[in-house]
Amino acid sequence: MQIRDEFQSINDYFAPKIIGEVNDAYIKIAKIKGHSHPWHYHKHEDKMLYILEGELMLEIENEESSLLSAGDLYIVKKGMNHRLSSENESKILLIESKTVKHLSNRITNITRSIVEQYYD
Repeated sequence: MQIRDEFQSINDYFAPKIIGEVNDAYIKIAKIKGHSHPWHYHKHEDKMLYILEGELMLEIENEESSLLSAGDLYIVKKGMNHRLSSENESKILLIESKTVKHLSNRITNITRSIVEQYYD
């Protein structure tokens, strides 16, 4: 599998797609562009962000924002209120527990169910 090739089937920003599973975790990819991602946190789970292409602004509540670039990795710890944005298209890899709900079940125009995150 070429991860970069998997991005061709993603048409929407902030819409993660599952590309694999390891034990109790999903491996996902997503395209990020704009500022539509709402503040949210995951009560019981950490998640890993790895930037494949572009630059991603990671905001953590009560902390200084971080600009992440291709090759950067960040672990968002459980309970950290956070949001993502990107001026230009960024491509990321996520590793999340299978119990993580997209946007912590916040219902927005970008919220995706686990079924919607599987490739067709």
